[in-house]
Amino acid sequence: VQLQASGGGLVRAGGSVRLSCVVSGGTKSHYGMGWFRQAPGKEREFVAAITRSFTTYYAESVKGRFTISRDNAKNTVYLQMNSLKPEDTAIYVCAAGFFRPDSSPRNYYSGGPYDYWGQGTLVTVSS
Repeated sequence: VQLQASGGGLVRAGGSVRLSCVVSGGTKSHYGMGWFRQAPGKEREFVAAITRSFTTYYAESVKGRFTISRDNAKNTVYLQMNSLKPEDTAIYVCAAGFFRPDSSPRNYYSGGPYDYWGQGTLVTVSS
């Protein structure tokens, strides 16, 4: 299984960016998908996740501004990022994993349960 993220770039505060993550190999629709980010000098943190039944979870810091979605026909997961702030500047990484249907939301917040990780795409938000 390979994950390829794209869509990062330089954007002004208040602007929008849409990230994409294409999944190849495996049975894509069976995966729970997540986005994580890591800012310079900081630890990796959870951003958003979407289950195979399309339930979504968000970090408090991005609720109401970011939207995660998936298109199984295109093997792609998206992260629409609106009202961007300078503190959103980070490398964004997508991840995929097998989660039980009754998995706790906390399992999605942690990076440990994810089986596959893509390379990062850099989002820089200027003030």
